[in-house]
Amino acid sequence: MKLLNSAPGDTVTELLSRIRVSSSIYCLSELGAPWGFEVDGTDFAKFHLVIDGTCWLSLDGIDPVRLRPRELVILPRGERHAISDQPGSPVIGLDRLIARYPLDAEARMQVDGHGARTTLLCGGFALTDPVPAQIMTMLPPLLRIGPGSDDRSSWIDPVFELIRHEASHSAPGAQAVFTRLADVLLVQAIRSHLADAVTGSEHGQRPDPRIEHAAALIRDQPARPWTLQTLAREVGMSRTSFTTSFRAATGESPMRHLARVRLTRAAGYLLTDDLSIEAIAKRTGYGSNASLSKAFRREYGSSPGAYRESARHLNGHKAPASSAVG
Repeated sequence: MKLLNSAPGDTVTELLSRIRVSSSIYCLSELGAPWGFEVDGTDFAKFHLVIDGTCWLSLDGIDPVRLRPRELVILPRGERHAISDQPGSPVIGLDRLIARYPLDAEARMQVDGHGARTTLLCGGFALTDPVPAQIMTMLPPLLRIGPGSDDRSSWIDPVFELIRHEASHSAPGAQAVFTRLADVLLVQAIRSHLADAVTGSEHGQRPDPRIEHAAALIRDQPARPWTLQTLAREVGMSRTSFTTSFRAATGESPMRHLARVRLTRAAGYLLTDDLSIEAIAKRTGYGSNASLSKAFRREYGSSPGAYRESARHLNGHKAPASSAVG
């Protein structure tokens, strides 16, 4: 938030103009109820676009969200989440669902339930250089954009119509078309959200300085044994008031934010340092290998050791996740 709030207007405009994304399409899914799938947590941002029908998204720390036609939801931090026809429906891993219902040559998947049908375009994306890593920290854990109801969001309608037209046909090369259209959709969504944040700051809608201070404490001192009580006391607020204000400002609870900061910092160490996992655990507030490993597996879907090993086999690393939190 500080980058946008403190930057001169021309700098902000330049920053927004430089945002580019590189997306990948996982699948275009036609799903008959009942159905549900879970997407593992990674450091790769994810998105889902509802083309037809409705569905529910479940994410730790946030109440289930109902998604309707033409709604785009972005998970900038790539956290583990589930999508289903109804809250509470059984879910299986997306990889298992794809194994059961193999994709065709254009990455289309058909799940033959007998209930109401939903069509989803699912994928992942990364911001391309030279956009600053802080951009991702300015986005909430769940960014939701609906159909154009005013000038600021009317851009989604023509892009959506192109995607829907492509989804209703089985022409060769559809996956490449989806990828390019997703690039447009995602970059515009991110720009619009950040531009709204700038507009808010220009009209004096600045975050509560106590919440900014709490976020800075978490960012700068992740190894401290923070509790909700100690954080609230540090900034002179009651636990209830602090929790409510923190969620309103950041989109997530204080303890969820603390866990995310610690784990992204740990992921950064795993990618860029030869520290032992035990040392990384202590630097990030987990105290032991076992404690870090349990939390890391829940967030990223793999152990810290496996995450480090897989990263070593990649050609050309992106900026480590830790750079996004200072």
